[in-house]
This record gives sequence, structure tokens and C-alpha cells, in this order.
Amino acid sequence: MRMLKFLAITLLFTAFAGAQNGPGGAAKDIKQVPSFDPTAMDKTANPCVDFYQYSCGGWRKNNPIPSDQAVWGRFNELAERNRAILHEILEDAAKPSSKRTANEQKTGDYYASCMDEAAINSKGNAALKPEFDRINALKDKAGLPALIAHMHSEGIDVLFGIGAEADFKNAKEVIAQAGQAGLSLPERDYYLRTDAKSVELQKGYVQHVTNMFRLLGDSPEKATAEAQAVMNIETALAKGSMEIVKLREPSNVYHKMSQQDWQALTPSISWSKYLAAMDAPSFQSLNVATPDFFKALDAEINAVSLDDLKTYLRWHVVHGQVQSLPTALIDENFSFFGKALTGAKELRARWKRCVASTDGDLGEALGQVYVQKAYPPEAKARTLKMVQAVEAALRQDITELSWMTDTTKQQALIKLDGIQNKIGYPDTWRDYSALKIVRGDALGNSLRANNFEFRRQLNRIGKPLDKTEWGMTPPTVNAYYEPLQNNINFPAGILQPPFYDFKADDALNFGGMGAVIGHELTHGFDDQGRQFDATGNLHDWWTPEDNKRFDERAQCLIDEYSSFIAVDDVHLNGKLTLGENTADNGGLRVAYMALHASQSKEPSKIDGFTADQRVFLGWGQIWCQNQTDQVARLRAQTDPHSPGQYRVNGVVQNMPEFQKAWGCKAGQPLVPQNACHVW
Repeated sequence: MRMLKFLAITLLFTAFAGAQNGPGGAAKDIKQVPSFDPTAMDKTANPCVDFYQYSCGGWRKNNPIPSDQAVWGRFNELAERNRAILHEILEDAAKPSSKRTANEQKTGDYYASCMDEAAINSKGNAALKPEFDRINALKDKAGLPALIAHMHSEGIDVLFGIGAEADFKNAKEVIAQAGQAGLSLPERDYYLRTDAKSVELQKGYVQHVTNMFRLLGDSPEKATAEAQAVMNIETALAKGSMEIVKLREPSNVYHKMSQQDWQALTPSISWSKYLAAMDAPSFQSLNVATPDFFKALDAEINAVSLDDLKTYLRWHVVHGQVQSLPTALIDENFSFFGKALTGAKELRARWKRCVASTDGDLGEALGQVYVQKAYPPEAKARTLKMVQAVEAALRQDITELSWMTDTTKQQALIKLDGIQNKIGYPDTWRDYSALKIVRGDALGNSLRANNFEFRRQLNRIGKPLDKTEWGMTPPTVNAYYEPLQNNINFPAGILQPPFYDFKADDALNFGGMGAVIGHELTHGFDDQGRQFDATGNLHDWWTPEDNKRFDERAQCLIDEYSSFIAVDDVHLNGKLTLGENTADNGGLRVAYMALHASQSKEPSKIDGFTADQRVFLGWGQIWCQNQTDQVARLRAQTDPHSPGQYRVNGVVQNMPEFQKAWGCKAGQPLVPQNACHVW
């Protein structure tokens, strides 16, 4: 389930169309993803004009987007291989046997229940009856807090969100956090934009909701009215929500207050009844991340009819749990959220969806088997060695900065030294013994898994922060930096080709995994991460002079990336992508420095390329991708990451080291007059 989190962990990659996991190097019958591939290049392109095309032109030509995807890239290749390995694990675990472990029983039965499409279709919409009966029994708005508490505990995202997070100003302790939520479209501006494409999408969404209510058995007239009611409520919530760029500023989403102050924002909702109904731990204060949203929420609850509120709640039950429902509802969901929103042509195979669901709800139970098959213990030590090399390079980079004063440098180095490294998988695995999985009950399993995670999160409130917990499952092809914990996290899934290949040369690996490590380390010093100190507290450790100098350099990146066109007339949002662009630029630079620090002499050419050239090719080829126009537009409006083309060209054009390695001349596109440089 999605827990409320406003200071997002800074990810390497945002996944679409289910590309969210990745495997390791075992399972010999499953094809290994290739590392650097000269045939993936387009050597007819000039590397100083378009290095992305030079690195990836052949790959992009030979790897069209599969019909069940909206994006296809090197991450996705790895994700598919991972899914194949997890598929084997789950097919074995799903076979009833007295020899199965408790975790094998849970993962196997969860997966088998998800795969039993015939049983799900046989139950039909009747599976929703307990939830719908609870909603229909609501007699007045005074009963809303208890009902919302129940729905939130089952992972159903209605009206607002609640969760647990480290206190921004005292990161050793976990406090409750509440904030905006309750929308079905990707973010607030999807409801508010008035351009032709946005209006078309809004109309398509209303038609989709209409179609879903009709599939639930409502008459065409009633379904039409219900869909409009949902749209009206969600639009009101969107208007009260904070803009996506403003959500990136930590001070905008930290408003610690008492329960009494929270109550004053929303006189129409009894928070004491809400918290009692969910059996929340006792707490005196919480972070109300977006206070203005709660004022808008209170106004909307007063304005809307009880019947329309019930309609909205019914919609979110169906929308949130659609993957555990009959095929007709899944197909209609895909027609809008797959085809219209992302441009995917075909629904992913059921086994792929069920693998993803099992990993999402029982990730560490499944992950234990995964690492045994795909991630040998010695891989951790090899990765740690590279992390230490890149950390040393970042230390050198900070020490040698010309624009930062010694006072701030000292604090930056203290923060760097405080960063903890988590590699591969947790030291202690999550205990799922309290989670009941019933074979043949797909919807019930999903709801109970959501409740298990919701309860686990709430139980963190009032306790010391546990920095050993992971926010990703072991097979995930991604990495992240957690500013409130000041640690970097690299799941086993990404520590393999094309990112890291034990058989490849150092230059290639530093251009791939080394730059990924540098990326996550640099997140500790991007526009968000730099506001937190070595202990994870929101604390300004910069001198005013250095703050000004950082902002000037950050503005260079904002302007540069805002000039890039994502699709048609849609530009990238340089403010939204600032953190990731800062990390990309800094990450590759410190990886390059780490490579040179590790070399005692100039290595021989490989495949006709020098080591310096190969470090840039390593970076270029991990970002090879094709994506639909719909996803390009969606990402430009919602994703803090730039598309692959600009993660490559946008970075190398800021590096004199690249221009020297490839013999680029002044005036060529990747030799700008004013390069950007933060770290």
C-alpha cells in the first residue's frame, strides 16, 4: 500500500507500466541482461552533437516498446529478467506442500490466489459487498471518521492520508503525519489544467468512472451522475492541494502541531473518533504536512451531499483494489490508466501483475529466496568497495570546491562522513507471521496485507527511528537516498549488468554503478538534501554566502533543463527535476574522479575506446530508452527525473572531462558557453 510520505526518498528512477523490480545473476536458464554493447551504439552520430544517440541509437532502433509497456529501457530489461526469476520462485512456492516454510506458504498462496482468474471472476462484484455495505450503512457525516479510519487501514486512499515519519526537527523519533491525498489522477494539476489535451483526459477519466460504475451494475443514468460526483469531489481536493514543485521544499511540508490545532483546521471531522477507530497509538502532536488542504477538505465535506460522499468512497474501493477484481473491471481500468494515460497497448500478462503484487505486499518474504538465488554474499563486499571509492571522490570534490567557504565545507564533510551505506538486503528480515494469507481469497489477501503494513507503520509512532528498515524490496531495480536517515540504499536488484558487471572493466562500472552511487550520495547535497544535517534533522548548516552561491548554481540547472523539450510543446520542469539533475551531474563527476583515483596508469583501449570514453559510454547506455508520447507528457508533468536523453546529454554537456575525452570543439551542441556546475 502507499503510505503518506511528503519528504520523498530520492529515487534513482521513477517506474511506469509496472517496471519496478530487477534480479541478480543466478537462474542460468534466464537470459542475462547484457552490459556494454557496441552494437547498441550509433557510430554515425557525432558524440559531441548528440551523445545519447551515439550511445543508444542502435539500442533504441532495435528495442521498440513492447505492447504491454509504455516505457522500455535498460531498467525495464533488468526488471523483466527479475520478474522471470521471481516467477520461478513463486510457481514453486504456490505448489501445496507440507514442506513449505511459513513464508513460502504466504507468498505462494498469495500468488496462486492472484493467478486464479476463474475464481475471482466467479465471485464477481460480490467480493466488494462487505466494503460497500459498510459505506451504505453510513447514516450521517458524523459517522465519517470511523468509516475513513477503516478504509485507510485497508490501504484505500480516500480524502486525506496519514502515516508515520521521522520528525524533521528531531529525526531520531517517529511522529504521526497527515496530509493531502484522495485523488485518482496522477497529481492535482491533472484536474485543473485547461489546455485541450488535459480537458480531453479529464473527459476520458469521467467516462472511465462511468464505465466502472456501470460494470458494478448501476444504470447508465446513475453511473453518469456518480462519475460526475467523483470528479467534482476530487477536483475540490485538487484545488486545495499543494502544487507538486512546492511539495519538494521541506519547510512547506513541515507543520508540527497539537491534535487540538489539527482539529481547529477541520471542525467537521472528529480526529479523536478517527484515531480511536483505527486504534492509533497515543500522540500529542503530529506533522500536518499541508494545513491548507485540510481547510479545503473541511469545506468540501460541509458542501457535498452524503450520497455523493458515499459514491466517492465506493469509487475508491474499486479503483484502489481493481487488480484483485473481475477481468471486466481490470480491462476497463487498463483502457484509461494504461492506454489513455500512458499509451500502453496491451495489458501485462497476469503472471507479471501477480509477481509485482506479491513483491509489493510480501517483498521481504519473497526477497529472502531471491537473494539466495541471485545475490551472492561476496557481491556486497565488492559493492561496498566501490561505494567507498566514490565517497572518497566526493570528499575530494567538496574539499576542492572554489565557491564554498571552509565553514560550510567542514559541515558538509561531517555530513558525508555520517552517511550510512545499506547494500543488497536487510540485515534482519521482516516478520510476516501476523499476516493471514488465505488461498483463494485474492481481494481479502490484498486488504489484509494493506492492513498489516498500515498497522506496522502506525506502530512506529512514538518510537525511535529504525534506520535498518528498507523502503524497497531486495529485487528492486532502483536506489535511493533517505535525507531523514542520511543513508544510501542499493537493493540487490540493481547491482548487476548493465549497472554493475563483475566481468567488465573499471571504467564501464564506474560510469554505470559508480555514477549511480555518486547520484545517491549527491542527493544528500541537492536542493532538498542539503537542508538536512548529518543526523537527519532539518537544520540550516550553511552560511548565508554559501546559500546564495548554491542557489545561483542551482538556477543554472533549472534554466538549462527547462529549455529541454519532452514532447510536442511540453518542456521539462527545471524546478521539479532540480534534485535529480543535481544528483546526475554530481554523480557522474565524482564517479569519474573515483575512476581516476583508482588508476595507477592509463589502461589500454577496449573495443577501440579509452577508459575516459568508456566511463561516459557506461553512463550513456544505462539510460537507453523508448517511451510513448503519453508517458513523455506524463513524466514531464509529474516526474522529478528527466528522460533518458537529457540524463545523458544534459550531464555530459556540463563536463569539460567529457569534451576532452571525445575531442569536442567550441560551438558544438555539447560544448555550451556557460556550463552548469554545483558539485
